[in-house]
Amino acid sequence: MTDRAIAPELRSAEVVGVDLGGTKVAVARLSAGELSQPAIAPTELGRQERLIDQLVSMVQDCRGPRLDAVGIGVPSVVEFETGRVVASANIPLADVPLRRVLGERLGVPVFVDNDATVAALAEAHDERLAMTARDLVMFTIGTGVGGGLVLGGRIYRGATGAAGELGHTLVCADLRAPWPTGDPFPKPGSLERAASGHALDALARELARERPDGGLGRIVAAGGEVAGADAVACARAGDPHAAQIVSLWAGRLGIGIANAINTFDPDEVVIGGGGAQAGELLLEPARRVAQGYVLPGAGRRTTIRLARHGVQAGVLGAALLAAHELAGPGAGAAGSSAAEGSGAPGPSCAAGPSGAPAGAAG
Repeated sequence: MTDRAIAPELRSAEVVGVDLGGTKVAVARLSAGELSQPAIAPTELGRQERLIDQLVSMVQDCRGPRLDAVGIGVPSVVEFETGRVVASANIPLADVPLRRVLGERLGVPVFVDNDATVAALAEAHDERLAMTARDLVMFTIGTGVGGGLVLGGRIYRGATGAAGELGHTLVCADLRAPWPTGDPFPKPGSLERAASGHALDALARELARERPDGGLGRIVAAGGEVAGADAVACARAGDPHAAQIVSLWAGRLGIGIANAINTFDPDEVVIGGGGAQAGELLLEPARRVAQGYVLPGAGRRTTIRLARHGVQAGVLGAALLAAHELAGPGAGAAGSSAAEGSGAPGPSCAAGPSGAPAGAAG
């Protein structure tokens, strides 16, 4: 089931990983199996051209004297074979051949994939970059709910590259309501509507209104705005009502986890993203509820855990994507495309540890 040896392509690769999000860009260099501390900057959201300029500049600043390839994870639907970003919700990239555009600017092969997918690739590896799970499902809980699949030791992308959109699976649909037609996503009844960071924000605001004398209510009375993170903080401080809504939110995720276990029977289900910072307040109810919905006999070998690589999961996964793709079909867990290339020297980032403490999340 596992392969504890670090892959040869990770020892020899000189690659840069880019984690492009709706609020920030993180860039780090993977050299001799060690990931540098990421360089982080706010995402340029003004125009597509300015965002591409930012990505090129950050890669050039972080690369070493040798650069074999670049991997990038984007919060978008991606056509992996061509590296075309089909559509994006939170960044100014749509119908753009990002692989070709960045490759021409940087002079090396560039591999583009969905951000949750590359985070799942990272989580299939331990802190020493040895593969530890051949079948893994990852949920990323942030503004929305993303997902990534590693099946049989390989990233699974599906026919169009959109596999793993777990946030759009249904967990509480009203089957008596009119069928949706042109409604925007996320749809009512979807996991993203029920268990995203925005969903916890809404629960927190509702509790603040219902209990103005509680911890969340006092924040509002003082002129502040409450969010999901405030509900988690109040729950940790012993507020039973805040703990109740956090548990409700986590239980909704548990239903999504049960669906994933019933569908894929994976070695591991991993919870990452900013929501994972809730720690055991999220993990324990999610596990408990999932167990109630898993088919008897299924999931006996499935571990449900928090992301081990924390905020570095996206940038590490992007770097791993580049390294595995360079090695060609059959190498690592990334996919089937391969390319070769080299680049000119530039400023380097200092190499640092590749992992974060278990339970940390971005």
